[in-house]
Amino acid sequence: MQREEINKALEVLKNGGLILYPTDTVWGIGCDATNKDAVAKVFALKKREEFKSLIILLDTDAKLPSYVKEIPDVAYDLIEYTEKPLTIIYSGAKNLAENAINADGSIGIRITKHPFCKELVQRFRKPIISTSANLSGEPTPNNFSQIPQIIKDGVDYIVQLEQDNHQAKKPSTIMKLEANGAFAFIRK
Repeated sequence: MQREEINKALEVLKNGGLILYPTDTVWGIGCDATNKDAVAKVFALKKREEFKSLIILLDTDAKLPSYVKEIPDVAYDLIEYTEKPLTIIYSGAKNLAENAINADGSIGIRITKHPFCKELVQRFRKPIISTSANLSGEPTPNNFSQIPQIIKDGVDYIVQLEQDNHQAKKPSTIMKLEANGAFAFIRK
């Protein structure tokens, strides 16, 4: 089942489409993080202003240097030892769609441990956008049943996994990490 769902999601991602998919946190709207047109569709669907940055998923911290100019050593320890999903905002984003990068040049990256997401990103060989499945300014849905119909109707494919899981999930912790190792929590 998972392999079949990954194949369907990959097809949509490769064609610049949007997917609705389960993650290690809340359900996400995803697309190819290197495709400017696909990223623009995410902003349009969420009715979100383009200056607000998005989070991307990677399957391994070994890929960080491909998308961030300078990674503080402490980032690898944080990723390895964190118990809960952690998004780290890095300065100096690169090789991503320009509209996926924050106006200050930073990008939020989460190394996913979720089996579906990990295999999807690994097989796609590119980062995937992961933004909560809600309209901008509205509450974040805790599970699939809370996702607004406008979001479900606005994506090209809805992954057929974990839809019956009504356990409330939370967004990731977000930490901004400077090149010198200084950090600040944005969301705990």
